[in-house]
Amino acid sequence: MRLVDGANAIRGDLPSSSTHVVDVPLEAGDARGTGIQRFGSLAMVRERMLATLSEIPDAAITIGGDCGVELAAVEHALARNPETAVLWFDAHPDLHSPTTSSSGAFTGQVLRALTGDGLPGLVPDSPLDPARIILVGARSIDSAEEDFIAEHGVASLGLASAESLVAAVRASGATSVYLHIDVDVLDPSEFAGKSDPVPWGLTVAQLIELIGAVKAEFGFAGAGITEFAPSSPDAATDDLPTLLRVIGALAR
Repeated sequence: MRLVDGANAIRGDLPSSSTHVVDVPLEAGDARGTGIQRFGSLAMVRERMLATLSEIPDAAITIGGDCGVELAAVEHALARNPETAVLWFDAHPDLHSPTTSSSGAFTGQVLRALTGDGLPGLVPDSPLDPARIILVGARSIDSAEEDFIAEHGVASLGLASAESLVAAVRASGATSVYLHIDVDVLDPSEFAGKSDPVPWGLTVAQLIELIGAVKAEFGFAGAGITEFAPSSPDAATDDLPTLLRVIGALAR
């Protein structure tokens, strides 16, 4: 429900003429023996998002929900331009599989699923090449995720500079970028509305500088802003100015 409050708070400040709402099933959905919580609902949301995105002619910004919403959003961007690098601004790399995840939460598996390593219904038709993944700000990494990063040569830049991030995208051979932004990439002192705060993150100014640097050099394939989970609807207003700055940087 905190994610619902966060999404609704942002929606109030977005232009209604260019906002498309994707309904999330109210029912919990079951795992269907997959080991992934809410598997049925997740597959339904993927289908609904792909249908909505197909009606948007330009690059879209997906706002709200947990990182699992990025499955359809990135899948759609890759279908439009397979030479897209995915810049994963996130304290967590989200590179677990159904067999390595202790929680069964898809939010911690979505980036790995995007590479095709997942279950039917929750993997893209055209997988993402791990060589075109760039982790930015990841600082809470489990051993199974470290193994995947090492085995597949995934770029991880920590608290990157603009120059190092642009160079990493160039090295991937990508012509455009998709920017996934989990708000926990930001330092807790800069942003409060998150369910899993991790210290030593980016400042808002650093994040906006990085967004501007890659957008100036490469085509923009889309973006996602996820995991905004204020402690209450009233508390959401404290973080809205920051979110609107980030949305503005993405939309320029």
